[in-house]
Amino acid sequence: MATPYDRKLVLETGEEFYGRGFGDARESVGEVVFDTTMVGYQEIVSDPAYAFQIVVMTYPVIGNYGISDDDFESRAPLAAGLVVRDYNDQPSNFRYTRTLAEVLEDSHIPGICEVDTRRLARLIRDGGSRRALLTSAETPVEKALERLAETPVRRDAVERVSCKKRWYYRTSNHRFNVVAVDLGIKLSVVRCLSARGCNVTVVPWNTSAEAILAMKPDGVLFSGGPGDPRDIPETIETARALRGKLPIFGIGEGHQVVALAYGARVYKLKSGHHGGNHPVRCLETGALAITAQNHNYAVDAGSLKDTGLRLTHVDILDDTVEGLDCEEDRLLTAQYCPESAPGAANGDTRFDRFVQLMKEAGNHA
Repeated sequence: MATPYDRKLVLETGEEFYGRGFGDARESVGEVVFDTTMVGYQEIVSDPAYAFQIVVMTYPVIGNYGISDDDFESRAPLAAGLVVRDYNDQPSNFRYTRTLAEVLEDSHIPGICEVDTRRLARLIRDGGSRRALLTSAETPVEKALERLAETPVRRDAVERVSCKKRWYYRTSNHRFNVVAVDLGIKLSVVRCLSARGCNVTVVPWNTSAEAILAMKPDGVLFSGGPGDPRDIPETIETARALRGKLPIFGIGEGHQVVALAYGARVYKLKSGHHGGNHPVRCLETGALAITAQNHNYAVDAGSLKDTGLRLTHVDILDDTVEGLDCEEDRLLTAQYCPESAPGAANGDTRFDRFVQLMKEAGNHA
C-alpha cells in the first residue's frame, strides 16, 4: 500500500504505526515504553535507564526548545528510539545549542514523528510494554516480525551503560566522600551530592565491596539504571556485603538492588512508571510529593517481611513500593527520581537524609 511516510514502528503483536523519520536512519529494536513528562525530553533521551528502549512521548510537541549542552544526563545516550506526535526542528530558546534531531543523529538514535502516540500509549497501558522494530515504511510486516523474533532480549544493559573505570567529581571544601556504584548513573544525581558537600567517586557496576571499603568512603550510593536488577548478581552481592558497614542510598534500580540484597523480591510492572507526574506518599508524615519516575520493575511489598527493611513511601496510584529504610544499618532508598531531572523539585529530601546518615556515622572529613 502506498504511503506518504518513510518510517514505521512495528510492534511484536503485529500493529504498525507509520510516520516520518528524524535523527538517525538506522533500524532499531527495543522495548516500547511511554513517558508522560511534559518537558525534559533531553534528559529522557540521555537517561541511561532508557538504554535500549524505544520511548514514546505522550506530550504532543517535542523539540521546541532544542538541546542545551549543559542538560545532558549522560555522555553517550543509548536509547533505542524516540516516537513523537509533532516534532519541532526550529527551537525557540536562548540556551539551545543544537536541535534534538542533530543530537539523535550524532548519538545514532532513530526517531519517528507524526505517529498517533495517544493510540500507541493506550496499547502499552492496557496490554503492557512490548518489543518493537523501528524500520523503513517499506519493510513487510512479516519481515519485521522475523527480525524481532531473531533479536535476543538484552541482559547486559547495565554493563553497557556503566563506566569502565572510576571517575571523580570533586567539590571545594567537601564534607563527605561518597562512592557511587554506576548502574547507569545520571549526572544530576552526582550534582545533587556535590551541592551537599560531597566528593563523589563513581565506580563500575561490578566493583566489589572490598574495593569500595578500601576507598574509605563516608557513604555508598547505588544508582538507577536500565533492565532487570536480577541480571546483575555481582552488584547485589556487593550491596549485601556492605550492609551495616556504612550509610547506603539506593535510587531507582539501586533501590531494587538493595532490596534484593536484603532478601526481598522484585517483579516486572505491566507498563512501567515513566513520567513526571507520579504522586508518592511518605508514610511517616503523610506528605505527598509529585515525582518523576523511570522504572519497569518494582519491589514486592509482600516480600519485605523479615528482611529488616521498613516501607517508607508508596505510589498512591498503584501502591508500589517507592521508598525503604533500615535505621539500624543507616540505609535508605528511593524508587522515584529524587534528583527531579526532569520533574518537580520536591523529591530531593532523600539526599538530605543520606547526608544526615553520613553525619550521624561520624567519620566524615
